[in-house]
Amino acid sequence: MTPLLQTTGRAMRRLACLTGIIVTLAGGTVLAQSEPGYDRVTGRAFASRSEVIAVHGMAATSQPLVTQIALDILKAGGSAADAAIAADAAIGLMEPTGSGIGGDIFAIVWDNDKKQLAGLNGSGRAPALMTLQYFRDHGIDKVPPLGPLPVTVPGCVDGWFELHERYGRLPMTTLLAPAIRYAREGFPVSEVIAYYMQLNASALEKYPGFSETYMPDGHMPGKGDIFRNPRLADTLEKIAKGGRDEFYKGEIAHKIDAYMTEQGGLLRYEDLAAHHSEWVTPVSTNYRGWDVYELPPNGQGIAALEILNILEGYDIRSMGFGSARYVHTFVEAKKLAFEDRARYYADPAFADVPVAKLISKEYAAERRKLISPTEAAKAYPPGDVLPDAGDTIYMTVADDDGNMVSLIQSNYRGMGSGMTPGELGFVLQDRGELFSLQEGHPNAVEPGKRPFHTIIPGFVMKDGKPLMSFGVMGGSMQPQGHAQIIVNMVDFGMNLQEAGDAARINHTGSSQPTGEVMTDGGVVHLEKGFGEETREALEAMGHTLGASDGSFGGYQAIMWDETQGVYYGASEARKDGQAAGY
Repeated sequence: MTPLLQTTGRAMRRLACLTGIIVTLAGGTVLAQSEPGYDRVTGRAFASRSEVIAVHGMAATSQPLVTQIALDILKAGGSAADAAIAADAAIGLMEPTGSGIGGDIFAIVWDNDKKQLAGLNGSGRAPALMTLQYFRDHGIDKVPPLGPLPVTVPGCVDGWFELHERYGRLPMTTLLAPAIRYAREGFPVSEVIAYYMQLNASALEKYPGFSETYMPDGHMPGKGDIFRNPRLADTLEKIAKGGRDEFYKGEIAHKIDAYMTEQGGLLRYEDLAAHHSEWVTPVSTNYRGWDVYELPPNGQGIAALEILNILEGYDIRSMGFGSARYVHTFVEAKKLAFEDRARYYADPAFADVPVAKLISKEYAAERRKLISPTEAAKAYPPGDVLPDAGDTIYMTVADDDGNMVSLIQSNYRGMGSGMTPGELGFVLQDRGELFSLQEGHPNAVEPGKRPFHTIIPGFVMKDGKPLMSFGVMGGSMQPQGHAQIIVNMVDFGMNLQEAGDAARINHTGSSQPTGEVMTDGGVVHLEKGFGEETREALEAMGHTLGASDGSFGGYQAIMWDETQGVYYGASEARKDGQAAGY
């Protein structure tokens, strides 16, 4: 197609959308003029771009330069895990609003040689000084979001080395070299990241070390500004040469200890030295033939499985994407799952988490009975289950040998706690904010305990073979986003890119693992693609609607097509990112 014809085609599609032509999708679903997200000419869900297709490898991240780093590692003979490590090191530099070595990491890895799916829980634990009594003695009834008190052990670096030991091919010096080079030479800050860096500045610049690292000219960099972080370059060089022990037992650990002691924090050298990641077995449910995998708690991944199990009892496709019936059903299913999330999800080393029962079809059938088809619930009880005897980055990489990595990494709130220690060039996370201070709660704070975690990587198998590596970043939006991606593809027939671009639902206000309880039904946020008719119908059912500009997450995905022998890649249109292959 010539450029002229391409332009004409786009113009015709825009015109068709304006005229409101009604079309029939494959499978017979008729789309009304008011329904969001569809191209009225092609009859397919509107996508911001085509899927990326490649044979030898694929990377999808939320920053284009990072995607290119991952591809460079793959082309140099690195594995999918190598490329993911290199990319994660670089994105901690380039997108510090959602990631960095002061945060935690989780991954699901498909090992094509062993035909095995493995899960990495790289979340850090509470310091020994972080006790319930400490907060009581200081009159604190909720762990604060910023400053020294919510800081838990950062698990990212140990997670890199765990991935590398099992699946790596190239040396760590090679993998960290691109991030080190960009940190010294600088890189142009992309648009969305620049916006969020500037938002973080007013809250965090008061903390020692933060402005010196991120605001060397007295202000945050803007779009297109060249940003350098030589402090982080030095830190990454030490890690590349000295290994993970340099971070947890060496000079870096001592600098973190000194800084946190000075700032009145609870994290100490001994907490860092004791840290280790954990390999876990992913858990799954089958949704209409797709085996959807998540990691077990302390993360919230099984909430996505609970939502899907509840939705499976409905004819979602006949409801129609964007309809009030579908949105209502989805939101009520989410409410039910999140009540269980608030009640049961915690570190399994400290609490009995009844995972098998929570994600069972029988349990979903019982919970489904509580949903009214016409009325929004103000509150739901958590399920009667006896125990068995605001930011993040997501990326995914696949290599020429069929290995795939689904990886997510986070500081928790944007750029984290604000604690920026010892001229090291990064901010420590504030994940401890998610502990409960209610005695007896499964997620109550205890020394050495991992807090409830929001970040979750996803994976899909079909007929025993790998199909898709995917994730949707963004706090409590994540399990909602995971479920919506699967529903968009399975029930509504969308392709990999369309499934991420379609307008999203984000319900907020559910009960929380920190102790807050939903009593008013929460708030339903709908992206602007949802029609006025749908909104009015939802309000009539008793739903409270919020702003359309809320947090709807960030999506990346890779799908393997065994028949064609190709990878498909998709990247979030709401972020700066890129999917690319070779």
